[in-house]
Amino acid sequence: MQDAELAAEDRIPLPPATFHILLSLFEEDRHGYAILQDVGRRTRGAVKLGAGTLYRSIQRMLEQGLIEETTERPVPEEDDERRRYYRITPRGTAVARAEARRLAGLVELARSSGLVPRRA
Repeated sequence: MQDAELAAEDRIPLPPATFHILLSLFEEDRHGYAILQDVGRRTRGAVKLGAGTLYRSIQRMLEQGLIEETTERPVPEEDDERRRYYRITPRGTAVARAEARRLAGLVELARSSGLVPRRA
């Protein structure tokens, strides 16, 4: 395992909101409201992040170096100058991958115990 991956392992388990935000930003840079919409769409409404949870998570993730604010913006007619856009960092990607591996391992344990049926 590389040093970046080892450091990523130290950050897990992640709070669910953090993992969902990283998944959203892995696809593309987004502003806060777009992250909320994406998480809702991706989870078919099962996860509804509140604005407070979202922005507290974003602040913590910025401090941890998992995401960064970007200065790149869409064309003016598709933008609101008050919006802040965020992108996942290489460290954020490593942490998200470590968390995905951890979760996959848990699902595999559940399958091997018979708690979750194997896929057909």
